[in-house]
Amino acid sequence: MLGLEVGYRLIPLVDTAQDGQLLARIRGIRKKFAQDMGFLPPPVHIRDNLDLAPGDYRILLKGVEIGRGEIQPERSMAIDPGCAEGQLPGVACQEPAFGLPAVWIDEVLREQATIQGYTVVDPSSVVATHLNHLIGLHTDELFSRQETQLLLDQVSKEMPKLVEDFIPAVLPLTTFHKVLQNLLAERVSIRDMRTIIDTLAEFAPGQTDADELTAQVRIRLGRALTQQWFQNQQEIQVIGLDIELERLLIQAIQNGSAIEPGIAENLIAQTEKAIQQQEAIDAPLVLLVNQPLRLMLSRFLRRVFPQLAVLSNLELTHSCTVRMSYVIGGKA
Repeated sequence: MLGLEVGYRLIPLVDTAQDGQLLARIRGIRKKFAQDMGFLPPPVHIRDNLDLAPGDYRILLKGVEIGRGEIQPERSMAIDPGCAEGQLPGVACQEPAFGLPAVWIDEVLREQATIQGYTVVDPSSVVATHLNHLIGLHTDELFSRQETQLLLDQVSKEMPKLVEDFIPAVLPLTTFHKVLQNLLAERVSIRDMRTIIDTLAEFAPGQTDADELTAQVRIRLGRALTQQWFQNQQEIQVIGLDIELERLLIQAIQNGSAIEPGIAENLIAQTEKAIQQQEAIDAPLVLLVNQPLRLMLSRFLRRVFPQLAVLSNLELTHSCTVRMSYVIGGKA
């Protein structure tokens, strides 16, 4: 399912006999991911590939490349997080996970780079961070029916009667799997399996559509969603939608039609501006919309802005005070 191929100069990074740290980093990533998201991602199959350039690596999902990078194993990477001052002698590059400007530097310059505001990481951390980022982007694909069955087996040990009465009597395994995939695709943890199963057991008898069932589960997980994106803030700053634009989009959904090209283009352009403003004020990248629009806008915008979360008004806990820091479709 997951593969990592390395050029021959990177073999020491994955060889524990040569004090390679990458295997331990990958184990840590999988453990942390399981704690955060509620399931253990597949093991990463690592092998050398002589067809790669000596310092190159590539990451594969189901045998298909989803990312690659170049490493200088004897140096450290100094990453400019946006506030570094001055130049550093070395080889200019890009940090592979997020595309930040960086420099490969000799170890003797590590302290100087830190003083100048750079984030300095070793080669194993560069590869591990890239892998972690890609696992996050493809979480739903990594969650197969096998993982679904393993989760159910685990839950049935704690709540045997609940699971026994639930699948397949109330909900087919395929629909349950699709609901969990929908949640993971938008970075919603599936740790709270009791709430998820309770909600599905309540709504599944009258509803067979996985997207509609997912919407009900998201509402019930609202406290966790609010905590995930806003921690314990009483006043939250979100991106909003202009009322007139909301009306047009809801009308399109009701008519079963696509978003008009002009509206779609403007929506993407203004969303990009909104994200830049949220980042400038250090606010969460969250677009808050009315419930009927949430799924459609999430799927439309996720292809261009995977870092943006689209939440509905029904998914926020009522104790929050909401402030729109940018309104898409309004007067900029």
